[in-house]
Amino acid sequence: MEASKTSHRHFIIYKPYGFLSQFKSHDSKQQSKNFLGTLHDFPEGIMAIGRLDEKSEGLLLLTTDGKMSDYVNSRKVEKEYYAQVDGAISAEAITKMSEGVEIGFNGKKYQTKPCKVFALEGIPDLPIRSKKIRDERHGPAPWISVTLKEGKFRQVRKMTSAVGFPTLRLVRVRVGDILLNNMQPGDVVEVDDLRV
Repeated sequence: MEASKTSHRHFIIYKPYGFLSQFKSHDSKQQSKNFLGTLHDFPEGIMAIGRLDEKSEGLLLLTTDGKMSDYVNSRKVEKEYYAQVDGAISAEAITKMSEGVEIGFNGKKYQTKPCKVFALEGIPDLPIRSKKIRDERHGPAPWISVTLKEGKFRQVRKMTSAVGFPTLRLVRVRVGDILLNNMQPGDVVEVDDLRV
């Protein structure tokens, strides 16, 4: 989807762990939080396309184009996450997740749509997280890939918990055709357009 190159600005960022997916807050309780606005001098009207919760990290697209934001947030665009889970996740649990599991959303039960889930071989090449995660001495902590076309609040975390393997670390590595590649936490790259 092409956007006008002159009127809108687009950014690809690696949202660090511990940051909110917003630029500032007028809520007095949130003044001590970390906001995206501290990473770069973003233009007026910038918005995050979708969100990553405070404890999640990875690829986040920013734009001043509301139509682009709506398009990416629609169910047409895949988002891939790498999740490190607590415990030796079974093939059965992976199958359940891929077929759809029941999670809580807005106080109601929600059945997730079928999606792609598989175990990663080994540890993905990701930057070390600022807050330490427990290591393998405390039991297995393997990684899985989860690719969704929907994005309910904390969905991947709720899905892994629903099958008995809570998420220890969550990194979004892809949105459509845009990859995290070797970006580092806090990196901001301005692009001419977002080809998702």
